[in-house]
Amino acid sequence: MDIKIIIAMHKPFQIPAGEDYVPLQVGAAGKDSIGDILRDDEGDNISAKNPYYCELTGLYYAWKNLDAEAIGLVHYRRYFSLKSKKYRKHHGCFDSVLSHDEAKALLTRADVIVPKKRRYYIESLYSHYAHTLDGAHLDIAKEIVGQCYPEYMNSLVKVYARSWGYMFNMAIMPKKELDEYCTWLFDILGRMEEKIDTTSLDAFSARLYGRVSEILFNVWIDNKQEEGLSIVECPVIDMEPINWPKKIMGFLQAKFFGKKYKASM
Repeated sequence: MDIKIIIAMHKPFQIPAGEDYVPLQVGAAGKDSIGDILRDDEGDNISAKNPYYCELTGLYYAWKNLDAEAIGLVHYRRYFSLKSKKYRKHHGCFDSVLSHDEAKALLTRADVIVPKKRRYYIESLYSHYAHTLDGAHLDIAKEIVGQCYPEYMNSLVKVYARSWGYMFNMAIMPKKELDEYCTWLFDILGRMEEKIDTTSLDAFSARLYGRVSEILFNVWIDNKQEEGLSIVECPVIDMEPINWPKKIMGFLQAKFFGKKYKASM
């Protein structure tokens, strides 16, 4: 099986070995190259939208320009991994990322590889977004789905109410499913652009389409599961330390005191 997994990058960083992994400079339009790697401003692209779409400009590039049986997306500091914590401790994180054989085995078990569920426990996906960012974005997405893709509304209502989701815009799937997903997703986001004025937003807040898409991915997955699509969860590892006390404090302050996120945590 020919598998290509793009690594969304915006700065030089160590990358795992293996022909499956394709480092891609995202948001490359108008910027110097960060190395001898592909750029998302080549071919059919939306690189200039990176300040709003985040890693989705990389997903769009892969959709339009890569030819493989299965295509996926990970981040320069976040990867799929089936290795145990004990293995990672002794061998290192970059030796622990999902291998070709492991990805192939997972794709024989299911149609789409998704990240292990992220649970919010005391928040739904909708309430967490509304408390930390601007819930109007999800309201607009819902309006568009209702008008253009009403068959997805049951899944959208269900997903908005869930306290867990498959996040990070990470997945690996056959090209056929990727084509269907991206056609659906980028149409919705394009329609959202017509309704949202981003000119007054700061750089952090402007990245809203990348965030909304994380939830829309769950909507698409739920709807397709109803049609028979199968998924398999895979753990995700971070290549840099996470400041969990800071993340938890920000989460609680947003929920109970209305303090919106102003920066990534």
